[in-house]
Amino acid sequence: MSLTVGGQETHGLVPLSPGDSSWRNPRGLAIPDPGIVDTDVDLPPEDAVENMRPTRTYQALLLLSGFMMTFQTIGINQCYGIFQEFYTSSESNISSGPGNEALVSLVGTIGSGLTWSGSIFVSPLISVVPNLKVITLTGVLIMSLGIILASFSSELWHLFMTQSLLYGVGSSLLYYPIMSLTPPFFDRHRGFAMGTVLAGSGIGGLVLAPALHILLERVGIRLTLRILGLWNLVVGIPVACVVRRPPGFSRRGAARINLSLAKRGTFMLQSLAAFLQAAGNVIPLYYLTTYSTSVLSYSSSTGSLLLAVNSATNSASRIAMGVLADHVGRQNTMIASVLLSGISVFALWMDASRARFLAFVVLYGIYAGGYNALLPTTITEVYGVQNYASVNAAIYFIRGLGAVFGAPIAGVILGTHQRGNISAGSSAAMSMLRGKYDSVATYTGALLVGAGVCVAYVRWLDSKAKGAWAWKA
Repeated sequence: MSLTVGGQETHGLVPLSPGDSSWRNPRGLAIPDPGIVDTDVDLPPEDAVENMRPTRTYQALLLLSGFMMTFQTIGINQCYGIFQEFYTSSESNISSGPGNEALVSLVGTIGSGLTWSGSIFVSPLISVVPNLKVITLTGVLIMSLGIILASFSSELWHLFMTQSLLYGVGSSLLYYPIMSLTPPFFDRHRGFAMGTVLAGSGIGGLVLAPALHILLERVGIRLTLRILGLWNLVVGIPVACVVRRPPGFSRRGAARINLSLAKRGTFMLQSLAAFLQAAGNVIPLYYLTTYSTSVLSYSSSTGSLLLAVNSATNSASRIAMGVLADHVGRQNTMIASVLLSGISVFALWMDASRARFLAFVVLYGIYAGGYNALLPTTITEVYGVQNYASVNAAIYFIRGLGAVFGAPIAGVILGTHQRGNISAGSSAAMSMLRGKYDSVATYTGALLVGAGVCVAYVRWLDSKAKGAWAWKA
């Protein structure tokens, strides 16, 4: 049905109220003023939905969906340290796993790295696949398949094919569409919105770390992985059905980055910062439990509890950092977050006693949350909404590469070592082990401080390009 209003043919659209510039179609979907809609042709149903203004209800649903998505994807990634501890222990079901820190950590870093770096392949899919739910639902199925098939593994290459590659590809198909398309649905409170979405990762770690540890002790690795895979299906399928394209989204060119933009100093430095921060950020998560058991002589259950505490503080921090950023500037908050996370490594992890290590677990969780929560919002501010999709895909691809290289190099530095109460053995062995972990901490702190310097320089270049310094940015 078509109506003519003010000389315009509305194709069945009716105003919400007299004088209101918002309209609804007969199904009640809010869309922009018909004056900015192409009324020459009827819009396909999905495009009509994509061009409507987001309601508060949809925004709330999107936040819940994003929260649960990061709960699963990043939460599982952050808990890989639990699997790392098991696979490299004497109880491992992987024949070449015990003591093989570097290769076992590579399994996890490839999986978590693909969650981010898969963006370079998923972004074109977002542009060409008509229904985004096909992408996200496929991701959930592949993730669960990878986790369940990992339960049958007995060799390292089995883990690389399942818990690494299959899981990583699937998590990227679920993670990236929701993560990349959420910021445009929010404006003034974008920092809070993304902080809320990414807080799911910390809550995921808080819940999953002790749950996985209990399952490992009571039912073993194989049943633990199968339960985790089925749980992923239960949570992931509803989450995957919420995603849609934001208002004004253009499929044309969304996956391609402008060459002139890629040559800008801000982009190159932001890319370097993404690589360094991802490489450094993942190391404490992977080696927190092994440091707890090998150097501080904590039990494995205490080590998993410390990982959960770190995840909890990280989750709260992501929301708090988002709120703070909306008031004092998103780039300012991100710079402080990255620099302080690096400083906390040098100040609290190196040669840490139990008390200092507990302080590190909490403070690192607080400081590290800022970069992860604010990266999408700062990409929008620095490069513009029109370039967000392409720049975001490129930055997350580079970030994934950083995640892949960080922990395995730390594993090479650490080498093989005895687990358990080493202090009962030789003091020389303990001193040597502490020295190795100090080297890992130095490597981690240098990566994070380097990332902090890069994002600070991006802040300066961005102000210069805009022609004026603003204290709130």
